[in-house]
Amino acid sequence: MIHFISARVWMFALVSSLVVPWVVTAHEVDPAVVNVAVGADQIEMRISMTLEAVLAGIDLEAVENTDDTAQSADYDALRALEPAALQDAFHAYWPQMQNRLQIVSGGQPLQPQLQSVIVPEVGNIELPRTSEMTLTVDRPAGQPVQIGWDRSFGAMILRQISDQPDAFTGYLAPGQLSPPLSDTAVSAETGWQTFVRYVPVGFDHIIPKGLDHILFVLGLFFLAARLGPLIWQISAFTLAHTVTLALGALGLVNIAPEIVEPLIAASIVYVAVENIFAQKLTPWRPAVIFAFGLLHGLGFASVLGEFGLPTAQFIPALIGFNVGVEVGQLTVIAIAFLAVGLWFRNKSWYRPAIAIPASCIIAAVGAFWFVERVFLA
Repeated sequence: MIHFISARVWMFALVSSLVVPWVVTAHEVDPAVVNVAVGADQIEMRISMTLEAVLAGIDLEAVENTDDTAQSADYDALRALEPAALQDAFHAYWPQMQNRLQIVSGGQPLQPQLQSVIVPEVGNIELPRTSEMTLTVDRPAGQPVQIGWDRSFGAMILRQISDQPDAFTGYLAPGQLSPPLSDTAVSAETGWQTFVRYVPVGFDHIIPKGLDHILFVLGLFFLAARLGPLIWQISAFTLAHTVTLALGALGLVNIAPEIVEPLIAASIVYVAVENIFAQKLTPWRPAVIFAFGLLHGLGFASVLGEFGLPTAQFIPALIGFNVGVEVGQLTVIAIAFLAVGLWFRNKSWYRPAIAIPASCIIAAVGAFWFVERVFLA
């Protein structure tokens, strides 16, 4: 009985510590979007980002939510500033940021000049405010240019504005430089380079950013922490979300996130509740999981829609992202197995002490998200 109670308390504390902070916070960090036009002798960059996070000194590489930082109070205060006041604060900060931008041509750093800053009016301070700055950079004639910035500014979605069919569009990890860009001929990445660059993007959208997908995968695990049932479930889920991820990325299927996201939350609730009442893998479970996998694939596709995929290397980017997603899912399963499955799955008290309490927490979080996404969005 002591083992039964201690295991239940331990599992509740573990799952709660992982889940509750994600549920109660709403100040998530999104990557900046940078549109760049490379002219014959000048580069223009339009950067859309949350200036308040930069001004507060938050390391955007290290956090996923500003509420988790020591600067959260400063960040919230900056979000309440009127546009003119925030513009003044950014102009004062600009010399520090200027030196941390990485714009390189012919191996030499180029100096960007700030042309304008546009800050929206104060709205709901619980939501991020996206400002836009315009920079120009003198470019050596005929020299390709690479663009990036300091790791502390986080990830970047870089889009080259160009008539070239292979103009670069892609996700840059914190501190990463773009491939060489030009006004006449885009120096495109190879398929292998694109594949390698998108694998961590997919992984990142499972661990740490994809808590809804993490909880769904854990729901699969807690019904039966054994290899056979897990293979059936993960195979059905993987096949399904691969199909809709590809169709969504190609633009052949397009369902509004306002529909997909609540249904993803509902899928988490279903799987968790079935765990509570089912003693083993039911005959219909793989089919149900396949249907839910189609929904999760559409969620992944919406992520890729935000980033954009390079036209010239569409397939390698798509495959790389999907591989990263799969590695992330397998990592979740491996961690769960090493944490509880390896030690406790054969104990008589495993279901009542671990699997059922964990499934209750997962179901409660999924229900909260469903209500939030339907009624509070």
